[in-house]
Amino acid sequence: MPLALVTGSAGFIGYHVSDRLLSLGWTVIGLDCLSDYYDVALKERRHQLLAQHPGFTPVIAKLEDPGRLLDIMAQHKPDIVIHLAAQAGVRYSIDAPRTYVESNLQGTFELLEAARAHPPKHLLMASTSSVYGANTDMPYGEMDKVDTQMSFYAATKKANEAMAHSYAHLYHLPTTMFRFFTVYGPWGRPDMAHFKFTKAIFKGEPIDVYNHGQMSRDFTYIDDLVDGILGLIEAVPGDTPVSERDSLSPVAPFRVVNIGANTPAKLMDFITAIETAIGKPAEKRMHPMQPGDVPATWAQVGLLKDLTGVSAKVTVEDGVQRFVDWYRTYYRPNT
Repeated sequence: MPLALVTGSAGFIGYHVSDRLLSLGWTVIGLDCLSDYYDVALKERRHQLLAQHPGFTPVIAKLEDPGRLLDIMAQHKPDIVIHLAAQAGVRYSIDAPRTYVESNLQGTFELLEAARAHPPKHLLMASTSSVYGANTDMPYGEMDKVDTQMSFYAATKKANEAMAHSYAHLYHLPTTMFRFFTVYGPWGRPDMAHFKFTKAIFKGEPIDVYNHGQMSRDFTYIDDLVDGILGLIEAVPGDTPVSERDSLSPVAPFRVVNIGANTPAKLMDFITAIETAIGKPAEKRMHPMQPGDVPATWAQVGLLKDLTGVSAKVTVEDGVQRFVDWYRTYYRPNT
């Protein structure tokens, strides 16, 4: 039975990845510190659901605790490592940058050191579409320059990519970085737009819409994202590119892969989908663009298809309906 170490297993994406692996017969060591960045009870409930699988072992610890990951890797020697733990959030990184240094930089360093000492067959690490920053040519491609990050969060993720590439080169550690594009769905993060909008509409409160609604995002449903991550497990970087658009490094077993829907949606259309799913209109408060934000994202996903055959299937309307259905079941709001 293959063994995976999943960091951030009580997080939104980490929970879904762990659940899918367990359902496929994997054994999963799930590491999470259950930080209070958002509702700890939601994180604990995710872990409780994972614990219903006999193959799940939770470890409550911080990434950045010196030697903790080294001990876990030495004890369990996982076949693969999926590194999803991070301090997330573009806007929070403006208010609390030190937490990003500790989790995203120090924590990822500890993970790389542990992987160097006990190499997995494949190290898969989360990056973000935010690394594309001020780029305006779309769709974003993996080989585009990414030197103009707009938030400290994005800067730490770009640093993670560079750190991982150096370890892949120095220690021949096969590594894939995936760049996520606006992931949403059941068990999502309460600080994300779809969650905030849904909560406010159910409560009859106004929603805050930035850049006066002139935004678009490559909204990616969680199941499509998990399909992409799991497909990449067997796509171990080697010496030969799979196509001319392969981002494979010329000096390391390392590549970067976008995981997105390749169908950017206007923010106002996304809000309309939430209103339709709830059956109630939103009162909208328009605001200018927030610092650190970008007006649009759009993923080029040809490389993911080349490597895995996977492409997004869930439409925004369907994905939003599934999220709202979950929200109704979990929170039981008055409507």
